[in-house]
Amino acid sequence: MAGRINEEDIAAVRERARIDDVVRDYVMLRNAGSGSFKGLCPFHDEKTPSFTVTPARGFYYCFGCGEGGDVINFLMRQQNLGFQEAVQILADRFGVELRIEDDGAPGQQPGLRKRVLEANEAAQEFFAAQLESAEAVEGRRFLHGRDFDRAVAQHFGVGYAPRHGWALHQTLKAKGFPDDVLKAAGLIRDGGRDFFTGRVLWPIRDSAQAVLGFGARRIYDDDRLPAKYINTPESPVYKKSHVLYGLDLARREIGRKQQAVIVEGYTDVMAAHLAGVETAVASCGTAFGEDHARLLQRLMGSQGGLHGEVIFTFDGDKAGQAAALKVFKGDQNFIAQTYVAVEPTGLDPCDLRMQQGEAAVRELVARRIPLYQFVMNNIAKSYDLDRADGRLAAAREGAELISAIRDQSLVNQYLRELAGVLGMDLDDVRREAGRFNRRGGPGHEPPPPPEPEESAVEPGWPNPDDPHLRLERDSLKLMLQHPITFDTAWNSVQEDDFTHPGYRAVFRLLSGVPYGDGWTDRVRAAAPNDLVAQLVVALLVEPLFREPDENYSLAHSARLQLSRVTREIADVKSRLQRTDPVKDPTGHRAQFAHLTQLEMKRKELQLVGLA
Repeated sequence: MAGRINEEDIAAVRERARIDDVVRDYVMLRNAGSGSFKGLCPFHDEKTPSFTVTPARGFYYCFGCGEGGDVINFLMRQQNLGFQEAVQILADRFGVELRIEDDGAPGQQPGLRKRVLEANEAAQEFFAAQLESAEAVEGRRFLHGRDFDRAVAQHFGVGYAPRHGWALHQTLKAKGFPDDVLKAAGLIRDGGRDFFTGRVLWPIRDSAQAVLGFGARRIYDDDRLPAKYINTPESPVYKKSHVLYGLDLARREIGRKQQAVIVEGYTDVMAAHLAGVETAVASCGTAFGEDHARLLQRLMGSQGGLHGEVIFTFDGDKAGQAAALKVFKGDQNFIAQTYVAVEPTGLDPCDLRMQQGEAAVRELVARRIPLYQFVMNNIAKSYDLDRADGRLAAAREGAELISAIRDQSLVNQYLRELAGVLGMDLDDVRREAGRFNRRGGPGHEPPPPPEPEESAVEPGWPNPDDPHLRLERDSLKLMLQHPITFDTAWNSVQEDDFTHPGYRAVFRLLSGVPYGDGWTDRVRAAAPNDLVAQLVVALLVEPLFREPDENYSLAHSARLQLSRVTREIADVKSRLQRTDPVKDPTGHRAQFAHLTQLEMKRKELQLVGLA
């Protein structure tokens, strides 16, 4: 989806979409008391329910696997959707009209996106029906020639656009779609003629099954448009750099297998899926780019380090080699290991399936090799390695590429393999690599690594059953679930009152977000990392022993501070015992005075804590 959803509309979706209603579509929930529900977690296998839903707070949390969030997070995780896709599905279900805003531009007309999607869906039904018409014989012959029968065409939603230039326009107009919506969707041109005529079409859907646009292939020699393929123009819902054909069919398997196979065309996606490679997708009318990489990263999960694998199918010719080199230079965009699957005969997956069968397509993917290895081998082929200057030139080109490798722990391995491919001494190749670095290029020393920011350091996950941390955990549960029972200074609670870094991080977080409407959502949004955000959710849904009031929270805060003061008293007593009052009378008196003050504070807190 192009643009950004208005924040007020997102808040309205969270408010109207009851989390228990949505979760019940996937999980059998049972009443667990205190206004919460329990069921078996849909995100991991378990026999004893540990998945908790708290409708009053709008959160879910699994105490078994640690998954948690709000209703939007749940739908994203369950259906492997992006944030905007999940919001749109919930908005449609619970009757919220979304306003789409472009950065630096006025907001999109309310409801336009929904009407465009409805028009696209109606167009898809029209095109699919037309494939059965007498006129579409050439379209059916095209599909049959690639071994795709009627059932396959229906499965992938393949359609046909009549050569009559007004057929779609007239049909959709009769269904009540105005011209401005059809034009915004890219279904008709300025003069009212259909955008697609006389072509076989494939619906391009997002991972939520919504039709965003179409890709169309030329099948007639007298087609006025010379391009073999044309696609829907940019629209409120279609942006070619953000979409992948086949994503609606592949998204679950991509998430499950942690793998994505990138092919070049619509028929290649069909052939791959029919052959059992159900993670295949293709870019639509544009080269695979950064936005596509981020989309796959989201589907496979961002868990730090290299995660999953992205496999590109390239031809072994020069065009395929150039495409591989382009992907390699953009490899920084992936959080996955990147591979290449090359068919030596130059056949694409569709032709490979027709000529050698479906097993050959599966074997093509299974024979994948690391992208860097493919690129290194092709560099070696570009130079005369029998000559010293040829080997040196190849080493320089390879070393420059290796200097941009995302995972620096792999650089030494890559240099060693490059040296082996070129038949050179490893130290000589390393010397060439030293001339390059990620930022400076040749002749620049790499800058020192930046110091990690405190907010970026993960605090670790505290054990919820640790009795020594129970007071800290219960105090934060009170603060998050019933903040109005505390004063604006959190009853004088300090960050040092918490001993576990995870709990300190949560208290630091909530202390920095002013209380008001949507406070818990803003606290989660401000979390420095996913671990802290998940810990906040866990604390929000864990039950309390009783319904608190101001006196209860005040007593609890006093007990928490009393624990800190008791620790400080033990520290001062230890230092006092090690201080000689004769040799250091000033230090001894100062520590004794401090101890006296702490003892007075302890008695004060004990009285409040007993209230």
